[in-house]
Amino acid sequence: MADPTGPLETTALTGLWQGMGARMVPFAGYLMPVQFADGVMKEHQWTRTEAGLFDVAHMGPAHLTLNVRPADPEAAHAAIAALVETFLPCDVAGLRPGQLRYTTLTNAEGGVLDDLFVGRPADPDSQGSLYFVVNAGCKEADFALIAAATAGKATLTRADRSHTLIALQGPKAVDVIPNLVRGAASPKKLGFMEYGVFTGPFGALTISRSGYTGEDGFEILVAADQAVSLAKLLLAHSAVKAIGLGARDSLRLEAGLCLYGHDLDTTTSPIEAGLAWTVQ
Repeated sequence: MADPTGPLETTALTGLWQGMGARMVPFAGYLMPVQFADGVMKEHQWTRTEAGLFDVAHMGPAHLTLNVRPADPEAAHAAIAALVETFLPCDVAGLRPGQLRYTTLTNAEGGVLDDLFVGRPADPDSQGSLYFVVNAGCKEADFALIAAATAGKATLTRADRSHTLIALQGPKAVDVIPNLVRGAASPKKLGFMEYGVFTGPFGALTISRSGYTGEDGFEILVAADQAVSLAKLLLAHSAVKAIGLGARDSLRLEAGLCLYGHDLDTTTSPIEAGLAWTVQ
């Protein structure tokens, strides 16, 4: 948990948002844009009809990789799935290559420590690793728990310090996203809750067709030094506007999506939270 009395962290996009006149507020130990000039209601409505760009770099993306990976891709995935299914209540073994799953991290009593995404890479050469995205306020504890539970067998590599996570959400997002990559492979071809690594003018991008607004959209993990250039390219599109965390909260609430610390905590089980479908 971030120290609420300590200095606030910034993201690679903080300066961009400040230059655009965003109202900046403390959130999970970070200085984040809560709204822009249009206000929360208009930003909410824009995301529902066009495409909204969100800074979610406070979140916790990371990769967990077996220290010794079997040569066979399926055996490698089975090995890391068996390892993480000791602390995740979801079916990791059954993930298809390139598939993401929403799940929870629970304590010994079944209370929720965090909700998160876990994904299996599509590349056969990358089997034996998993992609995680955890919540900002819980990421230090989450990463410590995952590292301790897999110590000596797998290595956790944090991406939140070297990369920036942004979300492009809304019905027009699918029309904007192909501008980021080159070649025949396109994130536009991803199905819901699928992800892949795509190469383009901003280097290697990990792009998932996912989000937390209830809309179609994408989350994009980009090297921190490329984040501003990528965000400016997206914002140059007529369908895209910068959206603050205020509208992100109202969008997820309207969609019936949980927020850790409000709808989920250590005294609430996934079953009590209406998340029985996340427990396989």
